[in-house]
Amino acid sequence: MNVLIVEDEAHTATLLQEVIEQDRDFMVIEKLESVMEAVQYLQKYQQNLDLLFFDIQLADGYSFEVFKHIDVVVPVVFCTAYDEYTLQAIKNNGIDYILKPFKEEEIHAALQKYKNLITNLQGKNTVPLQFQPTQTPQYQQSFLTQYREKSLVKQVKDVALFSVEQENVYLYTFVGEKFPLFKKLEYVESVCDPTQFFRINRQMLVNRAAVVSFESYFNRKIALHLKVKLEEVVVVSRLKVAPFKEWLEK
Repeated sequence: MNVLIVEDEAHTATLLQEVIEQDRDFMVIEKLESVMEAVQYLQKYQQNLDLLFFDIQLADGYSFEVFKHIDVVVPVVFCTAYDEYTLQAIKNNGIDYILKPFKEEEIHAALQKYKNLITNLQGKNTVPLQFQPTQTPQYQQSFLTQYREKSLVKQVKDVALFSVEQENVYLYTFVGEKFPLFKKLEYVESVCDPTQFFRINRQMLVNRAAVVSFESYFNRKIALHLKVKLEEVVVVSRLKVAPFKEWLEK
C-alpha cells in the first residue's frame, strides 16, 4: 500500500518512513514539506495513494489548508507536536492522531487500524471512494524558449525531458536540441500531462516516449536508457521506482 508523508522536518520524515516500511504491506512513495507541494501532488497522484501521514503545522501553513484546495478521499494519520487539533483532524479524514515524539508502536498501531478499516469495508462489499476529477484537465501544449536573439516555440510533444542544471531548467528535444526554459521545474510538472511526463527525481521530468529501457542501479535505484543522450546517468530515485514502473505500464 502506498503512503505519502507531508512533514517539514526532514529527520522526522525519514524516521517516520523507516518505521512505516518496517511493515512490508506499506511503502512510502513520496515525502513532501509544504501545503503547496501536497496540493499539487494530490491533484495528480491521489488515486495511487492508500494512506497519508500529515504533520499539522508546516512551513507554509496548516495541513488542513490542503482540504480547502482539493477533495481528499484518502485516510489520514495526523502526527504532530500539538494536541489541540484533534477535532479538526477528525473532520478531515483523520483515522488516528499521534503526538510527537512518536513511538514506533503508535505508528504500527495506526497502520493496523487502517488495515482493519479496509478489511471491514471490503467485508461489507463497500465500494471505496475514488478520486474523480470534475472535468478533463487542460495541459500546456507548448513552451517559449530562447535561442540567441530569437524566441522559439517548442511543442510539448517534441520534448524528451526537462532537466534542472545549475539551478536552471532546460528542455531537451527528441532531435537532440537543448534550450533554456525560464520556469521552475515544479511549474513545468504541474502543466504537463502526468500520463506523458514523470518526475523521476528532483532534477528531471521525463517523457514516456523517451524511455527505451532501464536497469538496476545502486541503492535500489534504476538507471534509464533514453532516446536522448546525456552526459550523466539518468537515475530514478529509490522512492520513485515503484510508482515509475506502475506509470510505465499504464
